[in-house]
Amino acid sequence: MHLLRCCLLVTTLLLFTGCVSVDTPADPGPTPATSGITLSEADKDAIGRKIWKNECAGTVEGLTTWNVGEDFPSLGIGHFIWYVEGRPGPFKESFPPLVKYMQANGVAVPRWVAEAKGSPWKSRSEFESSKNSAQMKEMRSFLANTVPTQTGFIVQRLEQALPLMQQATPDPGDKQRLKENFYKVAETRTGVYALIDYVNFKGEGVQAEEKYKGEGWGLRDVLLEMGRT
Repeated sequence: MHLLRCCLLVTTLLLFTGCVSVDTPADPGPTPATSGITLSEADKDAIGRKIWKNECAGTVEGLTTWNVGEDFPSLGIGHFIWYVEGRPGPFKESFPPLVKYMQANGVAVPRWVAEAKGSPWKSRSEFESSKNSAQMKEMRSFLANTVPTQTGFIVQRLEQALPLMQQATPDPGDKQRLKENFYKVAETRTGVYALIDYVNFKGEGVQAEEKYKGEGWGLRDVLLEMGRT
């Protein structure tokens, strides 16, 4: 079981080697001041396009989605959630924080997006009927042209998960090992993608539902299983 967990992370690393070399270092580049992971624009673009391919089939149309049975649209390479005003849901809303991140990083955001109090589309049927509207086309163009910035936001959220994983780890030595292994994997852009993909696939490993028959399968469990680097 322990070996299988580690193999899952290694498999994720190998799946990304068709896009970048596993030995390619994460080149220094502009990142938020709170980030310990440094990625160049080329790194962010490569990672983002892989996420885009996995989440949206690499299509521009896939950047604007409203899934059947859901009460909100999912936008961008990471399917960022945008709730209708006054209708919050069970998941953490991520599109408004993405917009704020973009603005903080000097990205020009369409005025109607920046000023919106919530999703301008109130239902899936309204969303679907607006797919060829000027507004929707502008949204897709905006998202297609900001892939590296969206990746930067995803990486920021990934790093924000590290303290949560450490809080779920009582032993001080394990806490330190967890942090060391996290940043060791993140030394290459392939590794950064593997961390992002694994969290999306198996979670951080801090919730009870992220265990199977008492065995943890989250990222925290895999990083602790790696041993000290």
